Amino acid sequence: MATPSIMKHVELFRGLSDEQLAQVALLGQEEVYQTGDILCEQDAPGDNVFIIMRGQVEIRVRDRSGAQHSAVYLGAGQVIGEMALVDEGKRSATVIAAEDGTTVFSIPSDEFVRLCKTDTHIGYLLMRNIAQDLSFKLRHGNTNPSSD
Repeated sequence: MATPSIMKHVELFRGLSDEQLAQVALLGQEEVYQTGDILCEQDAPGDNVFIIMRGQVEIRVRDRSGAQHSAVYLGAGQVIGEMALVDEGKRSATVIAAEDGTTVFSIPSDEFVRLCKTDTHIGYLLMRNIAQDLSFKLRHGNTNPSSD
């Protein structure tokens, strides 16, 4: 499988060589969604990491009362599900395709973690990038209305 060209521009993969990106690309597959299709649901197991290649997704978060709130829209080059790589926890939000033809590159979390354990240099770079991203998000506010 050819490395999806967008992976070179994704922060999660910053610092990886073309060869290392190719290793990651072997783990995944393209998936196409139409408007309203659910990629994953809040509280479901975090079993895939998604890189948005085309289109847009809406991130919805259910609050304590059960009401869903639109938290943010994400587009090409952004990543969904990276938290599950760190804590192996459940999904923190529901992700819904916001445009027809939304295309993501889906990588099974267990395969991703296996690669990180096998090639510790890749693992270090990916976990560093995830930590930096989560740190940035924490410093600049929480978009989760269930935390109110």
